[in-house]
Amino acid sequence: MISEKDLKYLKQTGCSESVIRHSIAVTEEALKIAAKVKFTIDLDLLKAGAINHDIGRSRTHDLDHFVAGAEIARELGFEEKVINIIERHIGAGIPREEAVTLGLPDRDFIPGTPEEILVAYADNLARGDVIVSFEDALEGFRSRIGRDHPAIDRFTEMHEKVQSWLR
Repeated sequence: MISEKDLKYLKQTGCSESVIRHSIAVTEEALKIAAKVKFTIDLDLLKAGAINHDIGRSRTHDLDHFVAGAEIARELGFEEKVINIIERHIGAGIPREEAVTLGLPDRDFIPGTPEEILVAYADNLARGDVIVSFEDALEGFRSRIGRDHPAIDRFTEMHEKVQSWLR
């Protein structure tokens, strides 16, 4: 269950109602998937990362909102594991070479832990505050970034990994 306390930082930083509704949908989907995996997920970490994954949208709605979000989270004293979720939730991850090409900081933004992967995956399934199927999300990805973009393969691999975790 998501409480007002969980929404504290989104509201404090001035996130819009649509960002808050989206963040709630992503959190609920991530927790729903986590309940079905074969191993233990840190649900408190997952929830904190998922609810705050788009906190950077209080400053910008540009591609680099995840970088702004990590900065905000550091300013607010979030633990590093939550900051990592925020910083690595973008798309299906962005490798260093692609980040540099996009004018982003020179480092990898690839989700690695199960919690990071589940937040990124749930975020990819969310169109606003509506969760769609993987197939619909993949088609949306293709129409936004192109059928041959390397992120398409990363998203498909992420989906396959998450599916392999399910009971």
